[in-house]
Amino acid sequence: MTKDVIALTKKMPDPLSVLAGLLSGGPDLLAGTEGEGAVVQLCDQQGRPLVSVEAPLLVQVRGEAERLLGAQEPEVPYWWTEARATTGVQEAEELAGTFAARIATLVGGTAWPPQAAWSMAVVKTDGMTVAPAPAAAQPAVDVLTDKVAVVIQDRPVVAMTAWLSDAFRAAGNAGLGLQIVTPAGTRLSPAVRNSLPGWPSRWVVQDDRDGYYDGLTGAVLQWSNGLFATVESPEATPEDPRTPVAASFREGTQDTGERQLAISFRTVHPADDRLVLGGAVEAVWRDVTGEPPAGWGTEEPANLPWSLRQLTDVAHERAPEPTWLVVVGTPERPGLATVRITRTKGGVEEDVTLAFGYGPGEQIPADAVVAAAESLATRHDLQSMLVQIRRARRDLSVPAHFEGPGVPYAFVLGAEEVREMPGDRARRTPLPEAPRELGPKTRPALYYPFRGDPSDLSGWQDFERLMRHLKGS
Repeated sequence: MTKDVIALTKKMPDPLSVLAGLLSGGPDLLAGTEGEGAVVQLCDQQGRPLVSVEAPLLVQVRGEAERLLGAQEPEVPYWWTEARATTGVQEAEELAGTFAARIATLVGGTAWPPQAAWSMAVVKTDGMTVAPAPAAAQPAVDVLTDKVAVVIQDRPVVAMTAWLSDAFRAAGNAGLGLQIVTPAGTRLSPAVRNSLPGWPSRWVVQDDRDGYYDGLTGAVLQWSNGLFATVESPEATPEDPRTPVAASFREGTQDTGERQLAISFRTVHPADDRLVLGGAVEAVWRDVTGEPPAGWGTEEPANLPWSLRQLTDVAHERAPEPTWLVVVGTPERPGLATVRITRTKGGVEEDVTLAFGYGPGEQIPADAVVAAAESLATRHDLQSMLVQIRRARRDLSVPAHFEGPGVPYAFVLGAEEVREMPGDRARRTPLPEAPRELGPKTRPALYYPFRGDPSDLSGWQDFERLMRHLKGS
């Protein structure tokens, strides 16, 4: 049974409904709060949490339940109430299911997964045992060592939920890696994939044949000395540390015809109280899809309709601390971006990683890529931009098998960076095609097209030659 249970309801769960849900373990369980009241917990007699319930989230963006859960969602707006059971305690999982079933019944709605919320009867909790703190003290962390925090997730798509975001932050502050363990068949949201730091953090996939493997590299893993680490091949040497690759990772690599247009860019704006943020993302979205993003949020599901004003207000309120955001499109044209807004000596930076999905027979709009680069160079203080084409899923989720790297399609150097290049180095390149000027003629940015195609690596060769040339090496 899943550790996470979610109620999707048209009405906000009122206090009486939440109280009825919390009594799913009988009147003897204790109730407590964490996160300044944002998380309500059912606890055993020693005060250790059995079930943690996140504050209800009003979702006003169509398609998020389908994207993250594969569930049929109510008409927007609707309320998303998430409960997480302590791992390894069957009664705790039953408590979470009963809580969601009672909320869905009393308020009106459905629960995910349906099989988890099958009963509203009081769960017998006599004699149950709970993992001791500190692992149980953090709702999203199941195992805590002196090297890593381990999170076990059993859902179709691992999303950057509020408590997974808290786990990332807590692990980083403690100097620990974060390892996410999932069953086979689970995928990652790009928001989680883009947020995973380097070693020892990783995505760990359970596998019938090889035990465990890294969902992003395929390396076979084992639990050793307090973390999941790679298994060494018998033929490994210090000069050639070979690592076995899981058979499941190598399978399912046939070309389905699905593609992704991946765009990464950075803008640097002068710091100004009148600065409006998010305009660069919207400009690229409009140029590529013909419409603005559908919604955004500081976690997944993205719950707020697209609004430059609200996004800017959130970033201003959090300054000088950085702000992380997720931006999503519609189910008809999948799109997802992660945005990190940071105040630096140079001004206000927006680092954006964005992707759009295309199915077999759908054409990636090449002209729109140039138009998007022009918009960024002309109106949004572009520093640099890299465009790639990937042979990857249309729905943008990250599977636990080899998809191959993206192939560079184009690179854009911002006007200020072009101006700082010595001589005419930025214009005279070793590429087959000369760069194209974008923006004002007096201070143009430069657009470098590559021969990028997922079927070959010529785009990478062009990109590497260009980077060496621009660096003067």
